[in-house]
Amino acid sequence: MAIFTNQALLSYRNGAVSSNVVTGEIVEALSAAKNALVDTYSIGDTVTYVISIVNTGASDINGITVSDNLGVYEFNGTALVPLTYIQGSAAYYINGRLQADPAVASGTALVFSGLSVPAGGNGILIYQAQVNEFASPLPAGEIVNSATVSGGGVGDGIVVTETISAVSAPALSITKGVTPTTVSENGQLTYTFTIQNFGNVEAVAADELSVSDTFDPILDPITVTYNGTVWTEGVEYTYDNTTGLFTTTPGNITLPAATYTQNPTTGEWDVTPGSAILTVTGTV
Repeated sequence: MAIFTNQALLSYRNGAVSSNVVTGEIVEALSAAKNALVDTYSIGDTVTYVISIVNTGASDINGITVSDNLGVYEFNGTALVPLTYIQGSAAYYINGRLQADPAVASGTALVFSGLSVPAGGNGILIYQAQVNEFASPLPAGEIVNSATVSGGGVGDGIVVTETISAVSAPALSITKGVTPTTVSENGQLTYTFTIQNFGNVEAVAADELSVSDTFDPILDPITVTYNGTVWTEGVEYTYDNTTGLFTTTPGNITLPAATYTQNPTTGEWDVTPGSAILTVTGTV
């Protein structure tokens, strides 16, 4: 968009007189918008971006380039890029019809070139990127991703931006171990359940975490501990010694949020999960 002014001068033998000043506006024929198909992310997620380009002019616009910064930000004087372009994921549509794959160059910035939009038409560029280890996993973390549409007489270019935020939720896992792996009849087995929270929000009693398992062979009797504290049957857990079904009472397992540190040299985020240990020891 550009504002222009204009004024005329009337000259005659004895002098000159100016007209009034008229003001007008030149509106760019090309406009653009950018959207992500998700609002939130976790590290490792795939994010789909859509850039819409509209040509309201009376002539085709060719030679358009889209340059995406992949969310680059500065950390300790180093440029970090939290998104990794997924090779082969780009597609370009003109007025809803799929075109040949656009030319792509990927590096610190992602560049699509040779795009065209017909007069009175639109182009849709769709591509995917994976959230990598440079994306902040903190509750306030976000990826601010900008792209510039330029060329084809667009002038200085059109900048479009989309922001997605880190997921704020527990992210849980459980692993099970057994010792010893070889046991004699009437011997004792200990099952160890390691429960971890890789998320940036603690898992609280209201989340009603519960572990269930059917022991085969059946253990009887059993002793249950949680983080080293002995649990009581009928309070923190239930156990059926005829079927081997063991279930913890929902709400007794809670987990702190993970802690995150950003490596001051590489900029990568490291995670230390919140964890809890549940053990069940019994006689075979």
